[in-house]
Amino acid sequence: MAEPDLSDSELLTRVGDGDGWAFETLYRRYSRPVFGLALRRLGDRTRAEEAVQETFTSVWRSARTYKPERGPGAPWLYAVARNAIVDGARTRVDPVVAEPRDEPAVEAGPSERAEQSWLAWRVHRAMEELPTNERTVLELAYWSELSQSEIASRLRIPLGTVKTRTRSGLRRLSDLLDGEFS
Repeated sequence: MAEPDLSDSELLTRVGDGDGWAFETLYRRYSRPVFGLALRRLGDRTRAEEAVQETFTSVWRSARTYKPERGPGAPWLYAVARNAIVDGARTRVDPVVAEPRDEPAVEAGPSERAEQSWLAWRVHRAMEELPTNERTVLELAYWSELSQSEIASRLRIPLGTVKTRTRSGLRRLSDLLDGEFS
């Protein structure tokens, strides 16, 4: 069977059975998007590369736990990637010398993390469907955390154009996501 003919779920199932070819195919399909996501979140190429390696190491080790009946393979893989990226972000924090106080965990449980990963994956997929000029403005605003004035300056376009693209991009993104969750 050719590489494009297999779904992510089929590839993950095969990886769970120890199929190296399926793993390589999955890696070719997702290593770049995972790297891009890690780079945006971590802001450092080396740590992003480490997150990609950790992601696919975890995929190899835990693919047998993937259950196709629970959902598509991509959200499962992105959940693994998110955990690797979060772990990579934690390595940036200096270790605490004093022993921390016991407090209730504020992190989401497994089901909440899966839901968040699925939603993040859908938003990224919907962003890819936006026109380039709207997507660029939204990425600079939300991922690079630039103000509209900074975006206008960086892109060398009028502030009014940035506001219009932001408004129409958010409306289009909302429509795309509403179609998914209706």
